[in-house]
Amino acid sequence: MKRRAVLQVGSLVLSLGLHELAKGASIMAVRVWPAKDYTRVTIESDNALSTQTQFVANPPRLAVDIEGIELNPALRELVGKVRSDDPYITGVRVGQFTPTTVRLVLDLRTMVQPQVFQLAPVKSGQSQYQHRLVLDLYPTQATDPLEALIAERMPKATSPALDQPSPPPATNASDPLGDWMAQQANPKGGQILPQAATGKPEGRPTEPPSPTATTPSMTARNLPNNPPALAGPAHPPDANTAPSTETASALRWVVVALDPGHGGEDPGALGQRGTREKDVVLQIALRLRERINRASVRTRQGILPMRAMLTRDADFFIPLHQRVQKARRVQADLFISIHADAFFTPQARGASVFALSQGAASSAAAKWMAGQENRADAIGGLNIKTQDAHVQHALFDMSTTAQINDSLKLGQEMLGQMRQLIKLHKPSVEQAGFAVLKAPDIPSVLVETGFISNPEEEQRLASETYQEQLAEALMRSIERYFQRNPPLARTRLV
Repeated sequence: MKRRAVLQVGSLVLSLGLHELAKGASIMAVRVWPAKDYTRVTIESDNALSTQTQFVANPPRLAVDIEGIELNPALRELVGKVRSDDPYITGVRVGQFTPTTVRLVLDLRTMVQPQVFQLAPVKSGQSQYQHRLVLDLYPTQATDPLEALIAERMPKATSPALDQPSPPPATNASDPLGDWMAQQANPKGGQILPQAATGKPEGRPTEPPSPTATTPSMTARNLPNNPPALAGPAHPPDANTAPSTETASALRWVVVALDPGHGGEDPGALGQRGTREKDVVLQIALRLRERINRASVRTRQGILPMRAMLTRDADFFIPLHQRVQKARRVQADLFISIHADAFFTPQARGASVFALSQGAASSAAAKWMAGQENRADAIGGLNIKTQDAHVQHALFDMSTTAQINDSLKLGQEMLGQMRQLIKLHKPSVEQAGFAVLKAPDIPSVLVETGFISNPEEEQRLASETYQEQLAEALMRSIERYFQRNPPLARTRLV
């Protein structure tokens, strides 16, 4: 009997092959994270998946063959998880392509740059993931955060009449942002504001800006409330017309970059009641953004409007170095990363503020906290084949002493305002090597708004009333910082 059994097994191996007898993976969960920046699809399994991918341009779709598995209910759920407002995916088709292969097809709205990669199992704190297959769908032309800020300030264009031809599509050769920057850098050139914004006939020169603001160092971040038209010749200024205070004061924005921590695959800290850090800090950032966009700063250049830029405005993951890059693209005056603490015991409590340290951490707790936050890339999922996280982080590991000193000033203002609202975990600004604070030219702080692992503070952090109070406290600290440290004009090379 034993000999017969061995012969039967041998025959089965010869007919099917060893790879057919190997244990296949089981799909455990599927998740979809839609966002303007990109859409991510994650397939989690108990073993690594073997895949083959093919991108078809017309109509655009991404086909993924997952080998060695059978179609199960968890994978079928992916069909219903794609939202109707997903910016990149219109639908999902999934089926058993061969007895051992499942084919997944993502039907797309537009051309994308897909990235397909796998992540090894990771466990960090309360976040645990097994093997993950990640499908990232990036736009063929990434959104420039500076252009997004300009678009928010520009008047809405009127829709053309139905019997009028549509304007030709923009080509890669056109660069309206660059053209406008070059026009602003010309001290002899005038401004032509859109007729809808000024109420004046088209082509008539408007009041020239103040001499201080029209020097050749005019930068892309010195943006007016209503930017000039991006086409047409410049007109000489009217020598008999004096510059208006409103025009001169609007030639620069004060930009505050708000960075809600974690997001997407990375939930951050979890409270006992299930409150997720990524949700709380996003709500606080959105409330703070409303206040910043209504505020202004008095400086030597006049009264300058403020504008907030969020590194993420929805539930999706942004790698640490890209958060810093976004802030630098808009040449932010401040960078504020918002988080919520967690610890092994529920007794820990209180808010704290961190700045970067070029040397050793200011305390063992600060070092531990930096290590926790710097692991976000491993949890959220970074494609190291195209982005070496260590190399990217090293590019920003050159922060200056001046940046750190300014960060400490901002941190002290925040502690002074937050102590009126919540118990402080530490009375002074702590320092450690946080990767997200390594912008060499932007004062940067990381605010821990409380311990979400503390049941009492978890309840407060989830409260809309407390989130409003906390956003108001942070807003007062930003205003007090700028009162003592008015922002200076900067030069951006074109």
